[in-house]
Amino acid sequence: MQTILVRVNLDIEGEVSENALRLKDALKTVKSLSKSTNKIVLLSHRGRPKGYDPKLSLEPLKEVLEKHLRRRITFFTQFDFPKIKKTIEQAPAGSIFLLENLRFLPGETKNSLSLAKKLASLGGWYINDDFATSHHANASNVALPKLLPHRVGPILKKEVDILRNVMKKPARPLVLIVGGAKASDKLKVIKHLLKKVDYVLLAGGPGNTALRAKGMNVKKSIHEPKMIKEVKKLLKSDKIIAPLDWLEYQGSIVDIGPKTIERYSEIVKKAKTIIWGGPLGAFEDPKFRAGSEAIAREVALGKAFTVVGGGETTELILQLGLENEVDLLSSGGGAMLAFLAGEKLPALETLGLQNE
Repeated sequence: MQTILVRVNLDIEGEVSENALRLKDALKTVKSLSKSTNKIVLLSHRGRPKGYDPKLSLEPLKEVLEKHLRRRITFFTQFDFPKIKKTIEQAPAGSIFLLENLRFLPGETKNSLSLAKKLASLGGWYINDDFATSHHANASNVALPKLLPHRVGPILKKEVDILRNVMKKPARPLVLIVGGAKASDKLKVIKHLLKKVDYVLLAGGPGNTALRAKGMNVKKSIHEPKMIKEVKKLLKSDKIIAPLDWLEYQGSIVDIGPKTIERYSEIVKKAKTIIWGGPLGAFEDPKFRAGSEAIAREVALGKAFTVVGGGETTELILQLGLENEVDLLSSGGGAMLAFLAGEKLPALETLGLQNE
């Protein structure tokens, strides 16, 4: 019997949705491990707190996990490591524990060796099954696995394997769909993949930035003026397609228009591999989700191999009940973009899984 420290991702914003992809992934991980007599200590974070913040406690997640696992979980509200260790040692085989939000401790985001040693004192093995934080060097995913025998979790390994294969030998045409608010992170991905992809379809912040680079007046729309020069260079490639028309509301572009939906749908239907990160408009408002919803259905119900990443995009797929039609639904938007951009991901390097 061992005590296994397991890094999962319970970083769910606002009210805890039982349909959240990260929760579903964490449940799969715990269920697979709880078949044995080993004790399981779950490690995670939520949000970006500066010290203790009751709104970002993991306690609501403990209740949802208990409901779905039909098992009692011991939740530690304080980081009293000697007391935590004693409680774990005295608990019966097969017990499950959850520590409070690790980011309440300043050492977590500083990749503190001191914190990692305290965490390591709680168990004999470590498993990382949290791809979403791979691009961050934290104590729980970089310093900690260096102190214990460790393994790669099945969900993390699946995501890395699929992304690696998609980059090495994609079926063509390969289409990259880039939306969401930020343009800067996605620009790195576009630059890195431009030689490999056949089409890049832009919307959201990246699309607005491209329209501004083309001389359009995007008014109050989300875009990144500092990226205009770089985007102008990229637009010289005929692989990159900016929106043809759009829907405006109170001076902001909030969705792609019918001509763009038609053009993007034509390209998606011909694709053999699709990578999608970021919604195509303000989909959280039912009035502005026609574009995102139409493309989501084309992506999911087509014949292409599909990879969809990022919190908002995966949320849309789940809302539409299309999760079983997508080959990889990744909760790690930032990590997925960093991986696709060819960047080094600290947690993957530690596990010997670095992007090649």
